[in-house]
Amino acid sequence: MELFELADRWVHFVAGVVWIGILYFFNWVNSAFAPTMDAETKKKVVPELMPRALWWFRWGAAFTWITGFLLLFLVYYHGYDGANLFEGQHAPPTAADWGPGLAGLFVGFVVYDQLFKQLKGQHAVAVGIWGAVALGFAWYLRDVQGFSTRATYIHVAALFGTAMAANVWMRIWPAQKRIITAIKNGEAPNGDDVALAGLRSKHNTYMSVSLLLFMVSVHQDSLLSMNYLAAIAGVLAISFGATWLLYRKAKTVPGF
Repeated sequence: MELFELADRWVHFVAGVVWIGILYFFNWVNSAFAPTMDAETKKKVVPELMPRALWWFRWGAAFTWITGFLLLFLVYYHGYDGANLFEGQHAPPTAADWGPGLAGLFVGFVVYDQLFKQLKGQHAVAVGIWGAVALGFAWYLRDVQGFSTRATYIHVAALFGTAMAANVWMRIWPAQKRIITAIKNGEAPNGDDVALAGLRSKHNTYMSVSLLLFMVSVHQDSLLSMNYLAAIAGVLAISFGATWLLYRKAKTVPGF
């Protein structure tokens, strides 16, 4: 079981590097390069470049999520003695223990998706509400369900990761297929598709920065010793600001 967990964790991180690396390429490199192409160049480049990049992008997302889902069961839901899910517990966890946390990941995407659809013209408000949802989810797991601080951080990361993976397969990829087909045919892509793919990709970029810290730093005492709600709010604020600055920097990086 430990060797399986090690192998699963290895695949999880490699797939995540592929997925997030291409996500950053799209948002901080290609977003600045694409506007420099004329229509004829786009017709040649986009149908050759984007399907290849999007293949690695979406399957990287799929394998990252699947292996992460397995890790939740191996480390927290199976948990050997339950000590990872609940601090101080030494009885195997049951479905009633971890079920609400798992269900919240899927409900979370529905909430996120509808939130940004219904508040399409009030994006800043939707972003604020989504951040509040993440904090509310953390409070529910830690203070109501009794999850350990470590498990709480991991589930907030999984909430973002699930929304991000669903974005890739259910929103970004379908829109990109239509965009690529239109450009290949010499037609103007549907503006709604361009806006949707771009916005959800940007959401994924912002969420990824917080997700990465929560995923890799849950063993550090400096994080575990903090008030968990203050830590999550602080990480969200810092990562939001840092990502915003990186987007600004991406616009200034010159070509030759």
